Amino acid sequence: MTRIEAALARIEAARDTQGSASAKSNGSAKVVELVNAHEKLREQVAESLRELDDVLAKLEDDR
Repeated sequence: MTRIEAALARIEAARDTQGSASAKSNGSAKVVELVNAHEKLREQVAESLRELDDVLAKLEDDR
């Protein structure tokens, strides 16, 4: 009976380890997704700032 209990304990431990790895993998995927979204937003903000700089430069030239 002890061997069966030990085997069940090993199976349960392996299942818990696999579940933790899956959760970490999902967390890593979420981090990558957030980093990509952040980079896209940074690029959009940089482009908007360039456009604003151009508008301000034109306004100053018109004076």
